Amino acid sequence: MKPVYPLNVKNSFLFNPSPRDFTVEEIPLYDFSGEGEHLVLKVRKKEMTTWEMLDAISNHAGIRRRDIGYAGLKDKHAMTIQYISLPAKLQERIRTFAHEKIKILETTHHNNKIRVGHLKGNRFEIRLKKVLGVQKDKLDSVLKWIKANGVPNYFGNQRFGTNGNNWEEGKKLLEGTLKMRDRKTREFLMGSYQSYLFNKWLAKRMEINLLLQEFSEAETEKLMQLPQGTLADTKTQPNFYKLLGGELMMHYPYGKLFAAEDIAKEAARFATKDTAPTGLIPGTKTRRAEGSAGIIEQMFDESIKLYGARRYAWVKVTEIEKRYIEEKAHYELSFVLPKGSYATNVLDVLRGEPL
Repeated sequence: MKPVYPLNVKNSFLFNPSPRDFTVEEIPLYDFSGEGEHLVLKVRKKEMTTWEMLDAISNHAGIRRRDIGYAGLKDKHAMTIQYISLPAKLQERIRTFAHEKIKILETTHHNNKIRVGHLKGNRFEIRLKKVLGVQKDKLDSVLKWIKANGVPNYFGNQRFGTNGNNWEEGKKLLEGTLKMRDRKTREFLMGSYQSYLFNKWLAKRMEINLLLQEFSEAETEKLMQLPQGTLADTKTQPNFYKLLGGELMMHYPYGKLFAAEDIAKEAARFATKDTAPTGLIPGTKTRRAEGSAGIIEQMFDESIKLYGARRYAWVKVTEIEKRYIEEKAHYELSFVLPKGSYATNVLDVLRGEPL
């Protein structure tokens, strides 16, 4: 039976992204050695950004923020647990650190400074409220689908700022119509525009996947105004997300990038979660898809003088656990996503939102 995207299951629930109802915990890329010239702190924070947390610790320790290593940025509106590193000589000074929004849970040592991206993924714990009656059964059903199939790997809303329009300033910076002196803010905004283009591309691919559930390949090509034959050999693939000719794949959850030469064979491998398709984050020094996949990709490819990359278009959701508290109408769930993926993608599928 083919995996039909659960759009017909509209779920109504309340999710409040707050430290009480939303927890994110990093899963380190490796075990820390317990010795070495770097002090590793397991830190819990709430109601503050990672940058604000790093500033508080660096000010107390008397070092520059850039001297602290971290693996990733964590949501301000969640209770987050992450690992940071700083010179081991500061161990005694860190013992006296105290902050109402930050707690150091554990300390150890390691040979190397923690670098951005040095994590396997993140464990999310989420409490959904006002889950009444039949909604609980619907959520159970969609979670089962998610466990079997995965979710689209959009960049989350936090990438685009409170008003969702960071990318507009990023575009102006890249076009030269906006000037900004702060390098980190400038790079973040330009990266937001790259993320925006990736999301637009993924939305187009999702639209194709959804149409192929209802229409033939030829009919979908006409509806999407694609050249004849673009969607050849897609309808019979076992996955909801259909692979196209010229697709660039990567081994999952990390591995080498390669071109899909035999689409039927790669669709079968994708079904086993051994590989996954990738999308383009536009920029320099990154490989482009060819063939039919390249036709779609070119619609959202721009000349951007930043490094580009490939990003998984589709990711697995693992270690899913759920608990329903009937008297409170709370639906509590936890799951693990690979690094760079957002819990909002899981929530969108649970709500029955298509794109």
